[in-house]
Amino acid sequence: MRLLFFIIILSVHILSYSQEKAQLYSVAFYNVENLYDTKRDKSIEDADFTPQGAKKWTNDKYEKKIENISEVLAKLGNNTKRLQPCIIGLAEVENRAVLEDLIHSKNLKKNNYKIIHRDSPDKRGIDVALLYNPSIFKPSGYSTYKFASADSPWYKSRDFLLVSGSIANEKVHIIVNHWPSRRGESSSELREYAASVCKHIHDSIYKKEPTSKIIIMGDLNDNPDDNSCRLMLKARKSVSAVKKGGLYNTMWSLYKKGEGSYRYQRKWNMYDQIIISESLLNKKSALKYVGAEVFNPDFLFQHKGAFRGYPFRSFSGNTFINGYSDHLPIIIFLSHDTKL
Repeated sequence: MRLLFFIIILSVHILSYSQEKAQLYSVAFYNVENLYDTKRDKSIEDADFTPQGAKKWTNDKYEKKIENISEVLAKLGNNTKRLQPCIIGLAEVENRAVLEDLIHSKNLKKNNYKIIHRDSPDKRGIDVALLYNPSIFKPSGYSTYKFASADSPWYKSRDFLLVSGSIANEKVHIIVNHWPSRRGESSSELREYAASVCKHIHDSIYKKEPTSKIIIMGDLNDNPDDNSCRLMLKARKSVSAVKKGGLYNTMWSLYKKGEGSYRYQRKWNMYDQIIISESLLNKKSALKYVGAEVFNPDFLFQHKGAFRGYPFRSFSGNTFINGYSDHLPIIIFLSHDTKL
């Protein structure tokens, strides 16, 4: 019902933008939950995801996972032909090979997505990555930033991926994140450190290019009102609270309404977030933010058993149940006004 309501509202927006000769784009993020290949890589902890491992991760199961994730990505924002994402951030991918299989799958090959990825030092070997439509997003470069806390030098985590480019000749920077999990007593401090790194990347860009658009996306393993997002990133819950050079959390209002991207102990959490720079809120900007949603169609949920109402994941323990992910995708919508 909530998705239907959003589609109706978004359709009104689309109609008005069409009348004003504006183009609508979408940008998405999805934690795909352990997208591993079946090969053993002794440099990382991937033994469970092999045919001989605990999860009996065979080629058949891997191919089903690729098909399922590609189905979700192909349907993302598919309310009108204009809404197929031009940029998709991903978390929990093992390597470039699984990304190649993903974009060349039958569900996605027509989209002509390209890949930006680098291996991270995460001990499980899971990385972040970016898929993009080269006819819309024109990349100009990318770099990675290490998670290197002086207070926790022993801790290895995913790199921060910064991709720069343009949409409709507007300069855009995307920072893809996957912050430390909620395991261990020091996990909140680790996420606060991750937030400080992300804020440093944002501030460095803003100092050089105050009018460029910055999009922070990722599985932050925190909610919008947790210290990492609220205090360290200073990502605000309302547009009116965002000052020059500040950040707006597009997921906060949805979270306050009870929506989420990850469910734990029967509670919805908004661990996956897209946070945008003030420049995307400026009415005088040709490229601007117009809306957000958690992509939550019925097929992405379990409909029976103890986990009814939870995202339909790939495994229950070590038993393959042929689902999608334990997270739901999130998406924002941008309009480009050709008159400005």
